[in-house]
Amino acid sequence: MHTDEPLAGELWRVLDTGPGEPAWNMALDEALLEHGSLDPRAVLRFYAWDRPAATFGYLQRYQVISELTALRPLIRRCTGGGLVSHAADWTYSVTAPAGHPWYRLKAVASYCRLHEWLCAAFRRVGVVTELAAVTDPVGPGQCFIGSEEADLLLQGRKLAGAAQRRNRHGLLIQGSVQPPPPEVPVEAWRAAMISILREQGARVEVVPGPSPLEVAVGDAARRLNETKYSRPEYLQKR
Repeated sequence: MHTDEPLAGELWRVLDTGPGEPAWNMALDEALLEHGSLDPRAVLRFYAWDRPAATFGYLQRYQVISELTALRPLIRRCTGGGLVSHAADWTYSVTAPAGHPWYRLKAVASYCRLHEWLCAAFRRVGVVTELAAVTDPVGPGQCFIGSEEADLLLQGRKLAGAAQRRNRHGLLIQGSVQPPPPEVPVEAWRAAMISILREQGARVEVVPGPSPLEVAVGDAARRLNETKYSRPEYLQKR
């Protein structure tokens, strides 16, 4: 794994929050970022969607994006990047608090490190991928048409991309794999992601259920869902 600092000793939690309503999914990711200071561990969160949906980058224009996809709901993320379909993808996020080594990485380094992690996990389950060496600008504004440098490629086509946000609380990276390799069960890929972390020396806790921190995060997610991600004035603010 490419990194400016060793993985040994890094603290991680793994959450599987299952299928969620689209606005809730985005609210929960931001809540994990907002409450990063409550726990020194980074979070690898796996989740899914209870219905087809699409998300788009914070700085993108709603009117432009709404003409590129028929998927609804169409949710503005708090991260950057382009339009992403969530009709049949594998979705995950990485959240690192401000004191964590991942937070100290520059944006290019954290993006590369994330996709080298995915590359190693896919290799573990028998799928050979590579990081894009250059940007392919086809389909600007649409995450999975064309590719950016360090995106994950499968036989020359983009397989995984991500969007990032850094603030005083920490780092949030939201990632998508699509279309997932049909021969690979999602559970095997998720297990490989966790295994790679542990083999690199990270200290990983797989959280089986809610903890006091998750209660606080859940409260924040409900607030963000109600006041932000479910509100047309936020979704259509640009």
